Amino acid sequence: MNFDLSEDQQILQRTVREFAKNRVAPQAEALDREHRFPAELVAEMGEMGLMGVTVPDEYGGAGMDPVSYVIAMEEISAACASTGVIMSVNNSLVCDPILKFGTEEQKQTWLTPLASGEKLGCFGLSEPEAGSDAAAQRTTAEDKGDHFLINGTKNFITNAHDADVCVLIAMNDRSAGHRGITAFIAPMDAEGVSLSPKEDKLGITASSTGQIIYENVRLPKDALLGEVGKGFKVAMYTLDCGRIGIAAQALGIGRAAFETALRYSTERKTFGKTISEHQAIQFMLADMATRIDAARLLTYRAALLKEKKVRHSKESAQAKLFAAESANAVAKDAVQVLGGYGYLREYGVERNFRDAKITEIYEGTSEIQRIVIANTLLKE
Repeated sequence: MNFDLSEDQQILQRTVREFAKNRVAPQAEALDREHRFPAELVAEMGEMGLMGVTVPDEYGGAGMDPVSYVIAMEEISAACASTGVIMSVNNSLVCDPILKFGTEEQKQTWLTPLASGEKLGCFGLSEPEAGSDAAAQRTTAEDKGDHFLINGTKNFITNAHDADVCVLIAMNDRSAGHRGITAFIAPMDAEGVSLSPKEDKLGITASSTGQIIYENVRLPKDALLGEVGKGFKVAMYTLDCGRIGIAAQALGIGRAAFETALRYSTERKTFGKTISEHQAIQFMLADMATRIDAARLLTYRAALLKEKKVRHSKESAQAKLFAAESANAVAKDAVQVLGGYGYLREYGVERNFRDAKITEIYEGTSEIQRIVIANTLLKE
């Protein structure tokens, strides 16, 4: 098996790493402290093709492969996890399902502005009583003949306050269970759509999170994404794709924390030598590096399977589970390596520590990932 990146992937990695170092990283602390949406960075990423990495050229995207997406996500997230998740949602949770299930007209209408960064998307699946139990939708979509009438509330929606469009999951027939769920492309400026105040979060504070409230929102029939009653399939496909993006985000967070700890360990001295010469620190650094490399390999594998159009639910769940838990472990150890300085905003690892936690929660908690993995194993 060849683990070498292609020439195009190497060029992408260098380009995005330079952009992340020179444009994203210098703003990350201020964005986090001010809870400020990085509008300029999103526009620049759109110009670079990073808001639609795997969207074909004909729809305004970069036309690259899923591994390239992972590479780009890791680099952006290593510099700023908030900017990373904004990019991830737009790519994985919005562009991917529209590309997979959308009509040609929907692709022409939405993919080009989304991939260019002109517009931003969000994904409306979670609800106050439907998080891990994605089939327990309360938001309804009533077929009124010439339109659908939407009522309900979506919860914990990333990009909610900055998005132009939502890939919305709603219940059109409660008696049919998950077969009564339908997906829509719902503009955020539709009459009857409102937002709760932004959530005040532990981490990824530069990305907006909140509730989207639908009160008698009329969506035309051409807003339907896929077929009536097939929305659960859309949602599950989208989550498989999204988990690769979050694995890459976690990978970036963990790598950033590790690199800071490694650099600090060669500069800080105790008892007449650098702390990197103490075996206790060496063991921590070794474990951190091993976790990151293993997480990257799992994430690349899931991305490769997606590229081959092979079912990758288990592999995406494994990548997301391991990368998320590794990012949390690595960020925690990085704070410990830096000691008191690790507790200060100035050094960045406390932000990595806060940002890492959400990767174990959104797009399916670690517990849900284990259920997905186990269910797949038992069916094999």
